[in-house]
Amino acid sequence: MDFTNPLVYGVPCFLGLIALELTYSKTSDDKKNLYNWKDLTSSVLLGLGSAVLAALIKTLSIITIFYYADELFNPLVDGVRTNIFGYESFGYAWYVWLLCMLLDDFSYYWFHRQNHMVRFFWAAHIVHHSSDNFNLGTAVRNGWFTLFYKPFFYVWIIMIGFPPEMLVVCLGIEALWQFQLHTQYIKKMGFIEKILNTHTMHQVHHARNLEYMDKNHGGFLNVFDRIFGTWKELDESIDIEYGVSTPPDSYNVFIILTHEYKNIWEDTKKSKNWYHKLMYIFGPPGWSHDGSTLTVKQMRKELAEESKNIIA
Repeated sequence: MDFTNPLVYGVPCFLGLIALELTYSKTSDDKKNLYNWKDLTSSVLLGLGSAVLAALIKTLSIITIFYYADELFNPLVDGVRTNIFGYESFGYAWYVWLLCMLLDDFSYYWFHRQNHMVRFFWAAHIVHHSSDNFNLGTAVRNGWFTLFYKPFFYVWIIMIGFPPEMLVVCLGIEALWQFQLHTQYIKKMGFIEKILNTHTMHQVHHARNLEYMDKNHGGFLNVFDRIFGTWKELDESIDIEYGVSTPPDSYNVFIILTHEYKNIWEDTKKSKNWYHKLMYIFGPPGWSHDGSTLTVKQMRKELAEESKNIIA
């Protein structure tokens, strides 16, 4: 069975909605300055490049990895795909689709969280966070290099018996949901906030305020953030600052794509110790061997200790 990736139909909708939000932000009375023309141009170029690259490596990442895993773990036995653990591989019943979406969301949470926790992954993902604007244009500001390792966070779903086509569709639906989260015009949504990852929660995720950093990694749901301690509600009394602590300070697409890799290279030369070098590459962003820069956890700990000393 063959399914078309929903993103095929989503791309023109993305561009139309960006144009609609842009027009509204420039003409409405709320005076929100959501868009910067140079920044938007960079975002769109990055998005188009990501789309083209995704098409070019589809054979490598989807067909090669997903379908090879399917053939290896779910071989045909008497005309029926049977998992190596002995049960018949899953079909296309509606409840299988729901379960696949849940597992997809679980995988997305850990893929997204590791993009913030491992600096080598962060170097690819920082592209998406590098704008100090939060709008639908930012939604398409995607790094190109995440495409090479993202499938490995999801392939286990194929290994346990879900059809590759089903997972590809679920990935597309997930991307559609993620796109529409990038707007400031939709406020808190009441009861829905208890279940779904919403627009205000994603504003938190894109903030560089210390209390908000590395929070709300969920896709559709916020349940995994709540379970694993990374959920944070938007405090409307706090002025959000969007972007990252060390922005690329350029609208050049290639500088935006590569600046953090350059920073990693420069940091590895700060110490001759190989453990330090590896930590600069695979440790959390901000880690340093001499304390010259701090991780988010270290900054929060330092702030908490300062608060205790003030109270004392």
